[in-house]
Amino acid sequence: MKLFRRRPKLPAAQTPPLESEERVLSWAAVDENSVLVATNRGLWLPSGTRLGWHDIHKAVWSGRELRITPAEVAQERHGYTVLVDAPIIGFLLLEPGDLPDQVRTRVTRSVGYTSHHPLPPNGGVRVVGRRVSGADGLLWSVRYDAKTAVDAEPIVEVTDQLVASAQEATTPPA
Repeated sequence: MKLFRRRPKLPAAQTPPLESEERVLSWAAVDENSVLVATNRGLWLPSGTRLGWHDIHKAVWSGRELRITPAEVAQERHGYTVLVDAPIIGFLLLEPGDLPDQVRTRVTRSVGYTSHHPLPPNGGVRVVGRRVSGADGLLWSVRYDAKTAVDAEPIVEVTDQLVASAQEATTPPA
């Protein structure tokens, strides 16, 4: 019976500028003039920008509002980036369809590796390898816990070792 309950097609005027291999998976109106569009490559925002699934730290659906926490690059290091949470973006969706489920599924699927490690004296770091749609391998990043001395040389050295170890553990044998 699902065949007879199809959602209307995304209006051409609201279709974002998709890449050649990109396809629309789901969409939901934010208001009369703007939409959120989930594709195999990421989430198109009403502003016309796309967040890749690997660029979203967290997506929460309240039943009415979709809240997205994007990642923001704080620092580039050799072989990985240090990420922090960008400001949360919220969207009230009165007819969400399966968009919230697509967003959650795609964000979760983008995680290829994750592990949390305590760091002295009272901090920690999460090492994450994310899949990027259309690219081979994992994109590596870290997120430090609050109160971690991010730039302290011993912390940077340990983080470098943790990321290298994770990369080695996830590299297929030659």
